[in-house]
Amino acid sequence: MTQLAQEPQNVIDLAEIRSDGWFEQLAQEIPEFEQLCQVLGTRFVAFSFVAGVRITSIAYDPHSPESSLVDFALGESEDVERLTLSDFRERLGSALVAADAEPMTLPPQASAEDIRSCIGRRHLLLAPVFGIRLASLHNTPTGPMIEVDLGHVREEISIQGLRDILDNAVRSEVSRARPAAPFSIDFKKIPQAEEANKRADYAETIAILGAWPGPLSMFLRTPQGQALGIAERSKLVKALGLLGDAYLKRQQTDWAEDVLRLGIQFGQELEASGPLFGLLGLARVQTERHGEAIGLLRRALTLGGDRAALLLDLARCFNARDRNVAALACLHDAAAAGASPGMMSELRQQVESALGPAYQRYQEAMAKPPS
Repeated sequence: MTQLAQEPQNVIDLAEIRSDGWFEQLAQEIPEFEQLCQVLGTRFVAFSFVAGVRITSIAYDPHSPESSLVDFALGESEDVERLTLSDFRERLGSALVAADAEPMTLPPQASAEDIRSCIGRRHLLLAPVFGIRLASLHNTPTGPMIEVDLGHVREEISIQGLRDILDNAVRSEVSRARPAAPFSIDFKKIPQAEEANKRADYAETIAILGAWPGPLSMFLRTPQGQALGIAERSKLVKALGLLGDAYLKRQQTDWAEDVLRLGIQFGQELEASGPLFGLLGLARVQTERHGEAIGLLRRALTLGGDRAALLLDLARCFNARDRNVAALACLHDAAAAGASPGMMSELRQQVESALGPAYQRYQEAMAKPPS
């Protein structure tokens, strides 16, 4: 066995001990290594070699990667086990951090094997996986210390400190690889968002409901999403309407339109989607797309939306499109629906001015008592 010439407490160069490049060497020797890394994750492929796990096959599911099936054996055993990819990663991580630790002792005339055992064979392999280069070992009176090269800095730490760093790095890698927790809809949050909008606290509404659109967009495409009952769909439509309104009030028009369109997809012809058509029409009015807004506002009216507000918006659109007779009719209907004269006065003046002398003569004629 090779003996490393040294005096007690001297610095031991670890050039002959460290395992730099072992993983890259495997990559050159194993067919389809790159594909394996793409499916399993590069560091998890490294973990499998460190833990002595032989992967025999993977049944990859592109639609649900975490449910892919991994067949593997431990060491030289011929017994093949099967786990989902997610569970296999968890198993690897647990095996690495739960492995029995080698003793951290170093005799005065230490061999290469003594030093490997002192640092830990498993940790010697893990260090380069996480970009840690082991530079030298100090056999001090208080115990062995190791100098590590992190690329930008060198630090001297205890052997136990190195082991802890690497074990925690394994745990972090497993944690990052875990699939996100399943998204769930809590209908109890809808009244909270409604109250927030009433207080004009639109930031709170966005904090409550802002994470819903992405998962709901995917859910809508599933058979379960298509089969939702009217009650559940109406609640989702209301929630997305509240969120779209909050975005609109904060001048985030693009986000508002995306959310409102999603709500309309859930609502289809439900009466609950009426306010969403109205808000989407208002977004078009605010961005001066008056022609696009007209159809949306009319749909909102047919679904029982706020007639006074919708008719006023329609009047603005018709005025902007030089359809002032239609604008005037909308203003008359808005007044009948309860719109206040103050809200209509400026727009009415614009419409009447655009209609010109002919309308003035018509008004005068209508004002005369019948003869």
